Amino acid sequence: MRRQVALRGIFVTRFEDALERFRRRSMGAEEAGELLGVSGRQFRRLCVRFDDEGADGLRDRRLGRVSPRRSDASEIGRMCGLYRDRYRDFTVKHFHETLVAEHNYKLCYTVTRLALQAAGLVRKATLRGKHRKKRVRRPLPGMLLFQDGSTHAWLPDTSEKQDLIVTLDDATGHITSIFLTEQEGTMSSFTGLAQTIARHGLFGAFYTDRGSHYFLTPEAGGPTSTSTSSSTSSATAWSAGASPIAKAPPSSSRCSRTPSPSTR
Repeated sequence: MRRQVALRGIFVTRFEDALERFRRRSMGAEEAGELLGVSGRQFRRLCVRFDDEGADGLRDRRLGRVSPRRSDASEIGRMCGLYRDRYRDFTVKHFHETLVAEHNYKLCYTVTRLALQAAGLVRKATLRGKHRKKRVRRPLPGMLLFQDGSTHAWLPDTSEKQDLIVTLDDATGHITSIFLTEQEGTMSSFTGLAQTIARHGLFGAFYTDRGSHYFLTPEAGGPTSTSTSSSTSSATAWSAGASPIAKAPPSSSRCSRTPSPSTR
């Protein structure tokens, strides 16, 4: 509020100076308007208002008015209710896509995100550091595989959660294996690799997160062990032509490069 009052006082002072120079014919309306950041036509309007109402005539008349483009409050309420009751475990992006596809929702993603944050249903994401730059994909298929799991109630008409295990090629994004399992682990990793090798042959390297079935981490939050390997890393290193598992940096969302089931 204080900032608005200070800015308005500065504008009035600059306007009075421009008006005085305009009436002395030392500058034209276009030059005076450029000095104030408005058009010459708007400057003439402000001159008339200033003569009629004084400094109050220079007030921005848009302030205090409801925007004609303002989102319908009932639609915002319906959206928040759906998120609270049915889609609490969805990301905002996935939630917005589901609303548009299944609930005849018309508002944009940004309005949805801001409304959920204002209602306290979604927390603002922390700013990413410089180390979270996009990694360049490998140039040829088969050079690098990416595998990850995502926990969610994937099946309709049930609240039970399953892990969706996805293995995909880094160069093309082609999904080489995808299936549901009760719990992500060593056997699910082996299953994804077995399906991939059976269909597409051996691969060059394996790219994963730091899950315990991929790496041994002696201390929580510490580095992975270089002397002791997991069953998955040992198997990929032993496979002909396959190098050991590549360590992936922490990601903001698991399977972030995998399309949602509704888009496949």
